[in-house]
Amino acid sequence: MAVFDNDGTLWVEHPMYTQFAFAIDRLKEMTQRDPALLANPVLKAAVDGDMRVVMAAGERGLAEIIAVTHTGMSQDAFNSIATQWLANARHPRFNRPYTQLIYQPMLEAMRLLRREGFAVWIVTGGGQEFVRAFSGPTYNVPIAQVVGSVGKTEFRLLPDGKSELFRLPAIEAVDDGPGKPVGIGRFIGRRPIIAFGNSDGDIEMLQYATTSPGPRLGLFVHHDDAVREYAYDRETHVGKLDRGLTLAPAAGWRLISMRNDWLRIFPGS
Repeated sequence: MAVFDNDGTLWVEHPMYTQFAFAIDRLKEMTQRDPALLANPVLKAAVDGDMRVVMAAGERGLAEIIAVTHTGMSQDAFNSIATQWLANARHPRFNRPYTQLIYQPMLEAMRLLRREGFAVWIVTGGGQEFVRAFSGPTYNVPIAQVVGSVGKTEFRLLPDGKSELFRLPAIEAVDDGPGKPVGIGRFIGRRPIIAFGNSDGDIEMLQYATTSPGPRLGLFVHHDDAVREYAYDRETHVGKLDRGLTLAPAAGWRLISMRNDWLRIFPGS
């Protein structure tokens, strides 16, 4: 089994995580219908593009934005909203759909591993259902092989006899940092042999994959190509790779240089 992080490992994550861009666009639509939401200073700052205020609010501010934009609806409704956004949204720098800003070499790595008999999983700190909305057509990864952060849901039997899972404004599990090995154990039940990441949030996943007997491999995608993509590692709020760079040599983890190792970044580029 091989596990891949998503943001920054399989597709672009700058200038902000794609799911957060989705949340802000959705928030703008929601505040047009309900201006009262703008009474919340964090929500107003997000709509106005003032990321300093949003970031200053920390995890609490991000949780407020996610709670407003990702809950209060059925799971099917959320899937439809996310799928429609992904079909129409464009990245601010590359002016391409986000699902076209996936890394060609990582697609090739996935294909190679499948040919060698590996099961390929995505283990992401992003929302599990958001990533499942595009994992099949984009990466050829079935939704059952996506593990991510999960919000609470409840089963509802509707008056017309139909049923739904309703999304609640609470978090069930955060699949980031030490939560990644926990998620792997909970949803997959096997220790991976190979793990790909790009940030400090992937350290524990790489440790879980490589600290067991037998052949093991841990890899970090290193964003060092400011011309074709972005260059960042220790000094960034998005996709920070600081401890990972320090730990990698002793742990035997490989660094994949975008600038030196990849002939192409995106398909068709």
